[in-house]
Amino acid sequence: MSSDNTDERIDKFLSEKIDKTRSSIILLIERGAVSVNGHAIKKNYKIKNGDIIEINIPEPEYLNVLPEDIPIDIVYEDEYVAVVNKPRGMVVHPAPGNYKGTLVNALLYHCKDSLSSINGVIRPGIVHRIDKDTSGLLIIAKTNDAHIKLAEQIKEHSFLRVYYGIVYGRLKEGEGTIDKPIGRHPKDRKKMAVTYKNSKRAVTNYRVLLEYDKFSLVEFKLETGRTHQIRVHMAFLGHPIYGDPLYGPASAVRENLGGQFLHAKKIGFIHPATEDYMEFDSAVPDYFYRLIPKEDFEGGSFLS
Repeated sequence: MSSDNTDERIDKFLSEKIDKTRSSIILLIERGAVSVNGHAIKKNYKIKNGDIIEINIPEPEYLNVLPEDIPIDIVYEDEYVAVVNKPRGMVVHPAPGNYKGTLVNALLYHCKDSLSSINGVIRPGIVHRIDKDTSGLLIIAKTNDAHIKLAEQIKEHSFLRVYYGIVYGRLKEGEGTIDKPIGRHPKDRKKMAVTYKNSKRAVTNYRVLLEYDKFSLVEFKLETGRTHQIRVHMAFLGHPIYGDPLYGPASAVRENLGGQFLHAKKIGFIHPATEDYMEFDSAVPDYFYRLIPKEDFEGGSFLS
């Protein structure tokens, strides 16, 4: 495709030329499926006379994921977004060979066709995710435009994500920042690791809230959102998340604690349609009370 236009954004130009929404064009650009004169470009590229534009539109995927009437805790919902409190043990989205019982299956039943399609047929509406055995809050996009705006907030680090976790031992410092890059583990492909090879910057802020003889309750505030970020960073510090079978001690597997003690407690974001700031806080889950008395949370006796 050639262009005789000048100084028009390429996403706007292509959305007018082919049967695709502007948001889907942006996604294609971000995935490197659009090139100009043989080179990848950004979504704000302004086309010039004579530009040769090439688009590689992937074959459509066919949905093998079916709606399931699974109860889910919806904290907030409107026509643009939903906020869901995911229980521990629930997988967020299907994977090949495992298409049942996930949060996506439940969302397909509850929201029907009102989910963004940007992340494909396996992850409709999913803007960010948390691990199977991590509980807590997730934002769900119900339109593609909402999805793009929320994803941009995450990319710009303006999307608030606060976690509570119980870690092994007592930290030397009451608060701090872990700024260590994370990439695939060089020997174990199931794990991530702090590494400077084929990695991305990862930043976790932490603050100790309660201390006990053998473990501590810690608040984490994410600046980035890498896979297993908190789990990897705390293992790197020598204080893995309690019960973590992947990054914790061998006893975590032997004790069969049901997974890591990590909860996505709070999220905050600019609403993609109203532009109002919204913030949601979820209660500490019951499995935390296996280690910490409930009154310690209710008493507000956190370390300063």
